[in-house]
Amino acid sequence: MKANRVTVDALNDFGHPRGLTSAQVALAWLLAQKSWIVPIPGTTKLAHLQENLGASDFQFTPEELRNLDSAVSKIKIQGDRYTEVEQKRVGQ
Repeated sequence: MKANRVTVDALNDFGHPRGLTSAQVALAWLLAQKSWIVPIPGTTKLAHLQENLGASDFQFTPEELRNLDSAVSKIKIQGDRYTEVEQKRVGQ
């Protein structure tokens, strides 16, 4: 959804100066959360797998993590997570 592009832009704004893609920032952010949170990215392309693996090489400083958390928390996501059909399928 075009209205939610601001989220990707925030990830790109953080990642670009550090040589990271938005996907790598998102995965690195998940890895920086609680130790029991484990992202399970899926891919069908070797290049995307390599990109995903690169996220594990990045370590946030406490300030970077606070700044990214702050920036993303101000973004209001628009739209439903699932279509009506998918919501029925997942029981929501």
